[in-house]
Amino acid sequence: MTRSTAGFTITEVLVAIIVLAVGILALAGGSTGATKMLSQGERSTWAAAVASARIETLRQVANRTAPRCTDAAFASGTATTRGVAETWAVPATGNARVVLEIIAYKKYGGTITDTIATIIGCGT
Repeated sequence: MTRSTAGFTITEVLVAIIVLAVGILALAGGSTGATKMLSQGERSTWAAAVASARIETLRQVANRTAPRCTDAAFASGTATTRGVAETWAVPATGNARVVLEIIAYKKYGGTITDTIATIIGCGT
């Protein structure tokens, strides 16, 4: 009786299964991290859009009166838009006013706060 040498031993099969299982677990862990990063990127992008919209609104309000920047709506304030808390500070005087837009939004394990500064011309 001759013994066939074709095929795999049980040891080789077990080693292959272990290597495959470790690889699959690594992929699953990586995809969880990627999902978190994508979600954080979406929140960060949304917060930047909210801040940009507020600054553009302030520019429009500043330019709709003559002389510029005399509209009562061109003032400091706060608001919350789709989970993004924003505070903006508008100086009361000056020909070139440095407007600060402070936004705060949630991230995994805490909150992120960003400050955006822009100059709005108020001179004639």
